[in-house]
Amino acid sequence: MSLVLSGEHHPHPHLPVLYAFFRSSCSWRVRLALHLKKIPYETRPVNLLTGQNKTLEYKKIQPFGAVPAFVENGHVLTQSINIIEYLEETRPVEAVAMDIQPVGTIRVLNHVSSDPAKQKEWSAHWMKQGFEAFEAMLKKTAGVYSFGDTITMADVVLVPQYYNGVRFGVDMTAYPTIWRINHTLEKEESFKLAHPSSQIDCPADFC
Repeated sequence: MSLVLSGEHHPHPHLPVLYAFFRSSCSWRVRLALHLKKIPYETRPVNLLTGQNKTLEYKKIQPFGAVPAFVENGHVLTQSINIIEYLEETRPVEAVAMDIQPVGTIRVLNHVSSDPAKQKEWSAHWMKQGFEAFEAMLKKTAGVYSFGDTITMADVVLVPQYYNGVRFGVDMTAYPTIWRINHTLEKEESFKLAHPSSQIDCPADFC
């Protein structure tokens, strides 16, 4: 599958474009922000598992070969938090961003070990520390959601990380506040639309 580069013919020439991988937590964050702000956009999948992100074609857009990349009005933005901040500046709503160290990314795990079992153990170890710190913070700030009763960017960051915790075998019931908030958020329409299983590049055996 080839990429459609910025400026080339594509089905929605006036929409911003999100280059993303369905399971990437960073891509997921940006999808959530876009759906919460009701911003129409076009998705162009970049398959990290086949190395599509390392092609010269994609590196013309994102020189480091990472996802996501967000293109609007000829400008390319990278790094999920930067993109979310840009969306917040251009389409403002009340928002607070909170991050947990992204230790479950493919390139990080491949650097740690080629053994999937060791990758899982390493990632789960560091995720637990992040969840413990976030749980303690949420006990002071949470209402229905992470900060009171309004969805904020903290929730945008939390949901993909919760998913990664489950994927790497972390017992998420050990963090009851996080568990409750995630359970509430996953019922929201914007969160359903942004979920990996709802993406055009989600494999049939995954979805």
